[in-house]
Amino acid sequence: MASTAQGAKIIDGTAVAKSIREEVAEKIKSLQSQYPRFRASLAVIQAGERPDSSVYVRMKAKAAEEVGIEFKHVKVSEDAEEAEIIDIVNKLNEDDSVSGILVQLPLGPHVGADGERNVTEAVSPKKDVDGFHAYNIGHLSSRASDPLFTPCTPSGVIRLLDSTGIQIAGSRAVVLGRSDIVGSPVAAMLRHRDATVTQCHSRTKNLEDIVRQADIVVSAIGKPQFVKGSWIKPGAVVIDVGTNYVPDATKKSGQRLVGDVDFESASAVASHITPVPGGVGPMTVAMLMVNTLRAAERLWEETRSRRVKPLKLNILEKVPSDIEIAMAQTPKPIAELAHELGLHPDEVELYGKYKAKVELSVLKRLEHRKNGKYIIISGITPTPLGEGKSTTTIGLAQALGAHLGRPAFACVRQPSQGPTFGIKGGAAGGGYSQVIPMDEFNLHLTGDIHAVTAANNLLAAALDARMFHEATQSDKMPVQALYSRLVPTQKGKREFAPLMIKRLQKLGINKTDPNELTPEEINRFARLDVDPDTITWNRVLDTNDRFLRKITIGQAPTEKGHERVTGFDIAVASECMAVLALTTSLADMRERLGNMVVATSKRGEPITADDLGVGGALAVLMKDAIKPNLMQTLEGTPVFVHAGPFANIAHGNSSILADRVALKLAGTEEGDSPDRVGYVLTEGGFGADMGMEKFCNIKCRVSGLTPDATVIVATTRALKMHGGGPDVTPGKPLAETYTKEDLVTLREGCKNLAKHIENSRKFGVKVIVAINQFASDTEAELQLVREQALAAGADAAVVSNHWAEGGAGARALAEAVIAVCESPSNFSFLYDLNLPIEKKIEIISKEIYGADGIELSEQAQKQIKTYTSQGYGNLPICMAKTQYSFSHDPKLKGVPTGFTIPIRSVRLSAGAGFLYPLLGDMQTMPGLGTRPGFWEVGLDPDTGKVVGLF
Repeated sequence: MASTAQGAKIIDGTAVAKSIREEVAEKIKSLQSQYPRFRASLAVIQAGERPDSSVYVRMKAKAAEEVGIEFKHVKVSEDAEEAEIIDIVNKLNEDDSVSGILVQLPLGPHVGADGERNVTEAVSPKKDVDGFHAYNIGHLSSRASDPLFTPCTPSGVIRLLDSTGIQIAGSRAVVLGRSDIVGSPVAAMLRHRDATVTQCHSRTKNLEDIVRQADIVVSAIGKPQFVKGSWIKPGAVVIDVGTNYVPDATKKSGQRLVGDVDFESASAVASHITPVPGGVGPMTVAMLMVNTLRAAERLWEETRSRRVKPLKLNILEKVPSDIEIAMAQTPKPIAELAHELGLHPDEVELYGKYKAKVELSVLKRLEHRKNGKYIIISGITPTPLGEGKSTTTIGLAQALGAHLGRPAFACVRQPSQGPTFGIKGGAAGGGYSQVIPMDEFNLHLTGDIHAVTAANNLLAAALDARMFHEATQSDKMPVQALYSRLVPTQKGKREFAPLMIKRLQKLGINKTDPNELTPEEINRFARLDVDPDTITWNRVLDTNDRFLRKITIGQAPTEKGHERVTGFDIAVASECMAVLALTTSLADMRERLGNMVVATSKRGEPITADDLGVGGALAVLMKDAIKPNLMQTLEGTPVFVHAGPFANIAHGNSSILADRVALKLAGTEEGDSPDRVGYVLTEGGFGADMGMEKFCNIKCRVSGLTPDATVIVATTRALKMHGGGPDVTPGKPLAETYTKEDLVTLREGCKNLAKHIENSRKFGVKVIVAINQFASDTEAELQLVREQALAAGADAAVVSNHWAEGGAGARALAEAVIAVCESPSNFSFLYDLNLPIEKKIEIISKEIYGADGIELSEQAQKQIKTYTSQGYGNLPICMAKTQYSFSHDPKLKGVPTGFTIPIRSVRLSAGAGFLYPLLGDMQTMPGLGTRPGFWEVGLDPDTGKVVGLF
């Protein structure tokens, strides 16, 4: 440190600033060596082209480049309105690539002090690297709290004081100046360092006497050479913040820069003094770099931490009904949960307070992340009461997220109204492991099933209308009624609709002028010539309605006798639902919907939704349904609810998009430690022979994702039934076998569990058995199931009591999942897609079900031949069969052998991308029983709350 001729040591701000910038640069390099994606960036907003502002901006840009901070210069016109600048600030606030934001003042002459304050306070306190936001200034002034950032110039003053070695604590300090930019913040910072501070200004009486008492003098009063050497206590440290220009004829500019302190006289008395220039000035920019790095570090940590604040459960010894438990819990606002997950406000579309849709743009923002662990939740062959697979999914998610502090997402299907008002109940879980609000979850949610229903039925209407019009209109020359109405003349001109061009190209007709088609081309284009016997497209309804399984349509006189026999499927069995579950993007969904095949023409050609001209309209109806729905568990951990394909009819898994979003939100950045990885629990419907087999062979092929493990849920009740116990029937009391210890029956039933474990192993995945505990289970029974599971090859088998205890009851299961997932699975598919259709069906039947073989009906054989000739032979297989047996016959319990699978028919889901054989008597529209679940459902007239829902 150099000294003046008079004796004071010069505090070289330029040198100190340089060392600070070097520290920042080194820290950035160090962070980037561990986390290659770490970036620090500074955005400076400048209005107009004021020369002094431009100089300051260039200084900041140069310093940023020197230390490795990315610099973004946002220029606006001098006359930019306050609202326009605030809008820019808000966009920068939401931009994760921007660490710090600085508004270069002044703004245009039309923006007064109030306007400037509004603009600077629009900057998020987390990005306020200038330290001017009221939040930061307020926290700086409070002894009980610390600001996120301190203003740059005052921070530079403190660093310069520290460089002298002076003991700030206990010293007397005088601060000249009371501005919010320097004087007041410096005074607050000195007080925080335990100095005794006197803050003065130009009107302070006896100013000279006050200054003479000071060990530290900081002058930011804005008056050139105001403080004289005679005012300075011998040995005091003087920090001159002033920047004043005084006339100087010897200078080319006619003026020179001086501080608030008379340097020559003060340096004769002080022990240390800052020069002007070269003192505080360089420190301001250096501390801006420090603040920007600090902002970047904080933002980086926030994006990686993703800490969900759990909700507390009030566990009662006697577990109330599901809806009583759900209604007793107050969910956190879904916007709050989204924030905890690291979602941006513009990525979340709120549907009321407790549910939201998530924009697919989050996948692009987080595409660099390594996915979290991917777990498929499946089960043994269930009883009609269900074995708590959904409950286990939710309980495990609560254990991982609320009790072990891991990012954990449950991905489940939206319940169908059919089972909700039928016999099975909803799919929100149960007991103290539920999705909430459970009434909204089990009913309309955000309308996705309604959108699927509307799209499906629009296509059905389009098909029948087209058949009617083709049958009642001519395309012969010269009338061409059918063609003229398909391609009408409007304003003297004929044009093909875009989808018509697609159909022409499919037919090999490379013409775009409707007037140039030959009569033969007109016939091929205009006439789909649907073969009514090949129609596979039914209408759908989201209600169990057995009387719609087979109906006759077209009976009104207006349809001129064009009747045909058709039927209804349940909405969640619609191919539109399967498309929603299997799509990977909006463009992909549009393509899949257009490719759906509804029938075969008399020429043997597949007829698609796009051939009918309706593919685009279907996509419009489903454009919002493609966004996953965000909800929460009873303990406040996240749940994605999306799509709802039945597992006994369709492929029975929630959407690929929900899984992908969850996997990225649960994922890790390069350089993160393994304990930061999150878990995504995606549920496959019914037993592992159903939802899990289809998950592996269909969903994983489309998504490119592979599971790290599978959890197979088992209960003593179901295992006893498979061991020879009496039938389990909804509404009837359980037989004594199920309520008392019966190790003999249970041991025999464990063969069903062993077969599911064996099947899972065929896909190369790790297996964890979750033994869902019932109150009547004995320790000996639970131990037997655990022993049998491990003997059958499970990697872990854990008793879980999440129904009665919530996440705490599934903690051991969660720990087992974490341990098993530490080593990789060796996933593989069960069959090659290029095998013949019949062979793929046979492989599933033999390998998964244990059948001796298959028997194809004449209709199934004909359909397979047609699909093969049409180019659909290389699609995966989605078996539609009973969920109550490995076989096609629900009466065959345990691990049946010696049976042949009858294939009644084979349907094509070209848009979804699979073929689905119908096995035995499998129905695609369930029916209501004698005593459906809707009897108890109603509303409390005083509160409007749903009652009686499970």
